[in-house]
Amino acid sequence: MSFSVAIVGLPNVGKSTLFKALTKRQVDIAPYPFTTISPNVGVVAVPDQRLEKIAEVIKPEKITPTVIEFIDIAGLVKNAHKGEGLGNQFLAQIRNCDAIAEVVKAFDKNPTPEDDIETIKIELEMKDLESKEKENLLSKKPLIYVYNTKD
Repeated sequence: MSFSVAIVGLPNVGKSTLFKALTKRQVDIAPYPFTTISPNVGVVAVPDQRLEKIAEVIKPEKITPTVIEFIDIAGLVKNAHKGEGLGNQFLAQIRNCDAIAEVVKAFDKNPTPEDDIETIKIELEMKDLESKEKENLLSKKPLIYVYNTKD
């Protein structure tokens, strides 16, 4: 079984750093916007002791663990749905994912991470409005916030 998660957020909030930590893959990380243009993709097997115990009993020829595919999407900016910062391309990449992990910068000179959350929310909703099909809406995907803090 496979499950895909898009890692999204504004530029320079730590998306690629999170991707690297989760997947152990080397990726470009730099302190300027749009270091990531093409999405980075990494697959991680989900350890499950129950699967191992079942395999010991039934001794299958092959054991296939659940995997999560993480997709490191380039930073979204305000008006991404209008194409700002190649936004249309980046938003389209999210549509194929099962869920979204939004990285939010919660340190330095960002005393209001809620504003960043609202910016991404608006961009997802505006992209949904453009969609002729009303299935697989970006704004209805399961979403988890990952706060990138100083610690």
